Amino acid sequence: MRTTVVIPTYNEAENLPKLVSALFSLPLDLKLLVVDDNSPDGTGQIAEDLARTHPKRIDVLHRPGKMGLRSAYLNGFQKILDGDAQAIVQMDADFSHDPAKLVEMSRMLDSSDIVLGSRYVQGGSVDEKWPLWRKWLSAFGNFYARSILGLPLHDVTTGFRMWRAETLKQMPFERIQSSGYIFLVEMIYLAHCLEFKVGEVPIYFADRRFGKSKMSLKIQIEAAIRIWQVLWNYRDLRKAGRLARI
Repeated sequence: MRTTVVIPTYNEAENLPKLVSALFSLPLDLKLLVVDDNSPDGTGQIAEDLARTHPKRIDVLHRPGKMGLRSAYLNGFQKILDGDAQAIVQMDADFSHDPAKLVEMSRMLDSSDIVLGSRYVQGGSVDEKWPLWRKWLSAFGNFYARSILGLPLHDVTTGFRMWRAETLKQMPFERIQSSGYIFLVEMIYLAHCLEFKVGEVPIYFADRRFGKSKMSLKIQIEAAIRIWQVLWNYRDLRKAGRLARI
C-alpha cells in the first residue's frame, strides 16, 4: 500500500533525521511530506537536505511561520490527495509515536477506514516516567472528550493515525474549525458522524526524546472548552445519522 506520512515540524532539527531513518527502515512503501513552519533551528533546511538524499521519497512544504496543527495537516492532506497515495499517516516528529507501529496499523487498515494508535486500548500505555498528575490529566482529557461526543473509541485525542486516502477525500475539510490539539478530536468525531470504520492499535506513548514539548495546561483547558463547540457544529450530522437508522 502506497503510504505518505505527514509530519508537521517546528524546531525538530534533532529529531527529523533520526525519524526519517527509522521510517525508511520499515518494510512499507513509504513517502514523507514534511510541513515546516519556518523553524528557527533550521528544520526546514534539514528537510530539504534529506529530500536530496532520498530523491522522490521526501517532499517539503515550507510555510512562513507558525500557522497551527490544523492548517499544517489540512495543507498536507490536500497536497497528498492530488497524488497516488493509498494511505496517509499523521504522526509527531518527536518519537512519541513509535514508527514501527505503522506496520501493524497498515495491516489493520485492510479492514478499516481509519486506524488510531491508541494509548488507552488494552495493551496501550503512556510514558512510565510521567508523574501521576500528568497521567491522570491525559486520561481524563481523553475520557472527557469521548464522553461528551459519544465516541465509541478508547483514544480520541491521539495524534498517531492512518487514513485510507479514499476516506480523507470524503471528509468535508471546509467544515473543520478547530485549531491546535482539539483539531484531532474534531477530525475523528467528524469521521464517526460520517460512519467510517475506525480501528485501534495499542501503542506506548513515549515522552519526546529531544527538544521541548509544545503541550501545555493552557492548551488542554482550551481544548476542554472547545469540545462543546465541536458537538454543536455537527448537530446536523448527528441528526441525519439518527434518521438514517430509523
